[in-house]
Amino acid sequence: QVQLVESGGGLVQAGGSLRLSCAASTRTFNSYAMGWFRQAPGKEREFVATISRSDVSTYYADSVKGRFTISRDNAKNTVYLQMNSLKPEDTAVYYCAAEQRSGTYYLVSSYRYWGQGTQVTVSS
Repeated sequence: QVQLVESGGGLVQAGGSLRLSCAASTRTFNSYAMGWFRQAPGKEREFVATISRSDVSTYYADSVKGRFTISRDNAKNTVYLQMNSLKPEDTAVYYCAAEQRSGTYYLVSSYRYWGQGTQVTVSS
């Protein structure tokens, strides 16, 4: 069982930046692929970014490519999402997810463990 706790959300103006963190309670953090997803009101949860166990591979949704950066610190059991040039359409609850098994990285169903989410609001 893995507990995930997100932090770093808040209110920011368009064009601003935020850095989300997700701390994992596991001794084998480096065995988990980590992902960030988001869910806006009335919409389905969608993929944002993912990073492999070894920190070698990262993938991004087209809507955030070039603006968001996912990274991990295995010594701190933490994954980050640096969000720059934020837009009002980035407003959502952002969720951290973890999975040990191989799967399709952009699918919600590929991740077993989820955090409680952190709200990001971008004003225009």
